[in-house]
Amino acid sequence: MSDTNSIYKDARERMGKSIEALESNLGVLRTGRANPGILKKVMVEYFGSTMPIDQVASINAPDARTLTVTPWDRGALNPIEKAIRDSDLGLNPNNKGDMIFISIPALTEERRKEMVKNAKSYAEEARISIRNVRKSALDEVKKLDDLGEDEVKRAEAEVQKITDEYVKKVDEVFDRKEAEILG
Repeated sequence: MSDTNSIYKDARERMGKSIEALESNLGVLRTGRANPGILKKVMVEYFGSTMPIDQVASINAPDARTLTVTPWDRGALNPIEKAIRDSDLGLNPNNKGDMIFISIPALTEERRKEMVKNAKSYAEEARISIRNVRKSALDEVKKLDDLGEDEVKRAEAEVQKITDEYVKKVDEVFDRKEAEILG
């Protein structure tokens, strides 16, 4: 990279990806409401290969407490049911012959606290990722030969400002999810 603006742009893009990863991870956490996203990480063993559930079935939420999983091939029904039951989501699928119904139980206070703890760990991973991007951007700034001491200090301050902005976004995303889980 040749100038500070490209370093800032790259840092923003990479920090933005950390936020996207955090939102993706938090989307999988159950909140007591039926959300097809909670099954996103369920892997189904089907015809000798393991694949995400959304590649073998469609997932819908007909109401706030129910998910339906409709396989594209009826032969996938039992492997899907087994994968959901074996996942760490604590869901009990109900096979109706051509589709699977999943009743989403209300979350216990203990389970809510456990989910908030998981959300906190995802948020901390995002903060660490953002700090790693900051370190890499600062290293890039120091490699620039054509910058004077004052310009280096200004660039470091700008990188820190960008970092603070994205850490604040992580906190906002986490706070929203925490309120959703506990609310």
